[in-house]
Amino acid sequence: MPADLAVLGLGHLGLPLAQAATAAGISTVGYDPDPHTVAELRAGRLPTEGADGSLTAAGVRRMLSAGFRATTEDSELGRVRTAVICAPTRLGEDRALDLGAIGDAARALAARLRPHTTVLLESTAYPGTTEDYLRPLLESGSGLRAGRDFHLAYSPSRFDPGNRRHGYTNTPKVIGGLTPACTEAAAAFYGRICEKVVRARGPREAEAVKVLETNYRHVNIALANEMAVFCHDIGVDLWDVVRCAETKPFGFQAFRPGPGVGGHGVPIDPNYLSYKGRSLGHPLRMVELAQEVNGRMPRYVIRRCATLLNEHGKSARGARVLLLGVGYKADTGDQEGSPAREIASRLMELGAQISYHDPYVPQWRVLGRPVPRADSLYEAAAIADLTVLLQPHRTYDLQGLAVKAQLLLDTRGASPAGAAHRL
Repeated sequence: MPADLAVLGLGHLGLPLAQAATAAGISTVGYDPDPHTVAELRAGRLPTEGADGSLTAAGVRRMLSAGFRATTEDSELGRVRTAVICAPTRLGEDRALDLGAIGDAARALAARLRPHTTVLLESTAYPGTTEDYLRPLLESGSGLRAGRDFHLAYSPSRFDPGNRRHGYTNTPKVIGGLTPACTEAAAAFYGRICEKVVRARGPREAEAVKVLETNYRHVNIALANEMAVFCHDIGVDLWDVVRCAETKPFGFQAFRPGPGVGGHGVPIDPNYLSYKGRSLGHPLRMVELAQEVNGRMPRYVIRRCATLLNEHGKSARGARVLLLGVGYKADTGDQEGSPAREIASRLMELGAQISYHDPYVPQWRVLGRPVPRADSLYEAAAIADLTVLLQPHRTYDLQGLAVKAQLLLDTRGASPAGAAHRL
């Protein structure tokens, strides 16, 4: 049976969209070239380890019972009215976004593209990607013309894993179409799922929204991280500083430090336009500096760990260190870019004996070796020479943990004041 919607890419972007669309009664097919991903979804399981509460195995089974289909066959793409590309883009070694997965999805879609289809891009991308990279692939592969034969628009993903207040439907959706008609076609589709649609002037403006929102987060987290190091050095309680500062009703938004940043929202510098093979010549210096500051935080955590152990008469070599929460954020098992891996590997290199606990991550490997998982959190904390809280999952009783742990370093400031050493 033909579907109304095809979601290309069933990862961290595509699955939430497919779930929201299915819940809204939209007949949805999910396309992914990875047979493992499709097989897991068809079996009613999540294709990756860990869940964030917004999508669980039970949620996948509800999607299937509501008619959702997952497939590796691109023939399904030729029978839909709307196609949304949610392919992953990651930051490469040259600090340029890798748009290869978008290109693969575009070529698969172009071969099946029919007139009057609405094509949307949600993947993280540079301003100009929709028009200068995606459009030529779709037009050359289909023989159709964007803006005349089919609608084309960009909509930045704003999905926040683990957020119980703001989900896909109640987060305003920004859209920017190639033409006014493209924008309205996109608005008509997203209006079936989202409570509010915000129209940008065009796809470049919508793409720049993603650049601004992502970099805003990274720059402000970098400021908070620098303040954490500064305040610790001068003996000031940063967490009390933030608590007081956020009472200001204007001109301030609270950001808090941590052991590093991760996730799929990588800092984007449009100076690195890999798909054009050229540089704009004016990089976003604030973004570069923020990336440098945030990239130093795992090493700072290691330094604090070693200092705390030394102050309590212990060496890092041979010390038993328990890491709590190894995903990139609280209440999710997604490990994309998580600082936990670097922290664990550096502790191992110092000779520490590492174990971990995370309710969302049943297995974890670092440096090619499996890391022992603590079955009983509080017993493990009582045995460990040092417990490091990396992610304050809601399931953690931090007051009880502080009582049980021999030595607790809280990198998130989530434990009660005075109960632990804070970053």
